[in-house]
Formats: sequence, C-alpha cells, structure tokens
Amino acid sequence: MSSYQPVYIETYKKGWLTEKKETAYSALNSCTLCPRMCKVDRFSGQVGICKTGEKAFISSYNPHFGEEDPLVGTNGSGTIFFTHCNLLCIFCQNYDISHLGRGEEVSNEQLSGIMLHLQNAGCHNINFVTPSHVVPQILSAVEIAVKKGLSVPLVYNSGGYDRKETLELLEGVFDIYMPDFKFWNPEVAEATCNAKDYPDIARKALIEMHRQVGDLVINDSGIAERGVLLRHLVLPADLAGTPDIMRFVAREISLNTYVNIMPQYRPCGRANEVKALSGHLSQKDYKMALETALEEGIKRLDSRRRKFMIF
Repeated sequence: MSSYQPVYIETYKKGWLTEKKETAYSALNSCTLCPRMCKVDRFSGQVGICKTGEKAFISSYNPHFGEEDPLVGTNGSGTIFFTHCNLLCIFCQNYDISHLGRGEEVSNEQLSGIMLHLQNAGCHNINFVTPSHVVPQILSAVEIAVKKGLSVPLVYNSGGYDRKETLELLEGVFDIYMPDFKFWNPEVAEATCNAKDYPDIARKALIEMHRQVGDLVINDSGIAERGVLLRHLVLPADLAGTPDIMRFVAREISLNTYVNIMPQYRPCGRANEVKALSGHLSQKDYKMALETALEEGIKRLDSRRRKFMIF
C-alpha cells in the first residue's frame, strides 16, 4: 500500500467534507448540479435528465483491469459504475446502463461499504464512473467510509459535462480527475447528446480540474496518485474534432497532460441516427489522431496496444 495520503482525509479532519456534502445536497431541492440545470426537486422524487432522485443507482462494482495502467497497477482500479447519466451520448457503449437504467438503488451507507470492500480487495483507488449527477451521495459515502478507514485515492471518471461550480465544491476531495473530452464542435454535441454547450463546458471543466490537481503524478510503483488523466474517444470522420482538442490541451492545459487517445469506437445504441457514426473507426483515422497529438507537442500518451475490428 502506498504511503501517499489522499487529500480527502485532511479535508475530513478539518470538517470541510461535511460542509461540502451539505452544500451539494442543498442543490437537490432544485437540482443545479450539472450543466443541464433541470431544477427538479429530487428529494420529492422528481427526476430530470439523469433520471435519479435522492438516492444513487449502481449497475456494478469490481476491481477493473481494463483501465489505464497507472490506475490498474497489479490489483486493479476499484470501479463503481453509476446508473444513468447527465450527457446520454446516443452511441454510448453502456447504453443499457446510461439510457435504459440497468442497476439498483443504493443508500449512502451501502455505497460506503462498496468503497471499503474494493479497498480491502487491494484496489489502488476508488474509481467513480459517471459521477456527475450523484455528487452529494458520493460525498456522503466518502464521509462515512473515511471514518471506517478509507485511505486510497478517489477518481472522478466523467464524460466532461461537469458544471464548474460543482467541481469547485469537490476541491480537496478527489486526487484524480479522469474526464473525457468528447467533442469540439457544438453541432456534433447537439446531434449526439442534445448538449450544444458541451465543448464550452468541457473546456471550463478541464481547466478547473487541472487547477485543482495538476498533471498526473505516478509513483515509483507505476501507480497514479494525483492529477488529471484525460481521455479522448476518436470518432469516425473526425466528428470528435481531435486536432482542435489536442491543440487546446497543449496550449491551455499542459504539454505534460497524460492523454489516452482511444480507438475503440463502435456503433452502439442509437448511433445509426448520425450517418457518420454508423461504421467502425479505421486504423488510419486513429493513427492520424495520434499524430495530431504529437504534432501539438503532447507526448505523454497512454501506450497500451489496441486491437481494431474493421468491418
């Protein structure tokens, strides 16, 4: 076990974690946690885009070995997959979870128990997948778990559609931010997620995340302890706008940003609603995406080999 002490432990000792939890919960009366700003009363059972009320839903949890190497290490990343989503990409590879709601409602006490279970299984971190709509529940569960010995870093693994004000509330809680920067073009974001403001929101979110935790720090054992790990899924026909995103990261974030340029796009869910998304990604498109990043000076790229399935 690493000697690194996650930032949330000191935040808890100072009483700030309780304050953050209470502030986050106050937003549920007229929910403004994410950029959708649905303003529904989640305490009374009303739900907005994320279809989630007062309690979180979880689809699964386990030591995950398919994440980036600095998260996986030897014992895996302790992933907790939340049901539902605030972004709802039509091509989501977890469509049954994000759109169809496969999962079970859990209490904050149960969520804290899951976190401790994953830590006891040897996981190097607790990796919250799709957390944007359940920030209050996470903060409450962390408060419970830290009293019982939680001591590994927390990972905020989001689609990048995060409200800056909510991220500011999370300062001092998460050591690792792992957002995806999905689209540069507002029209593409509107067609695929009904979120024309996604590019602007994602830029602001990434700047805030990096302000809080900086570049990814990896210890001598190869395990990530703190910082930003950026994901970018390459889309067919450059619908993601990879060159512009890499240029933004290089010029506005850091040339030392750890970036995983991902080639595993395949048409899922309702992807066929956008013609260009009805096919698989080619090796040529992926290679061009990597070259674009290198041309912008981003050299800290996730190096795992990928396999392609071209149809």
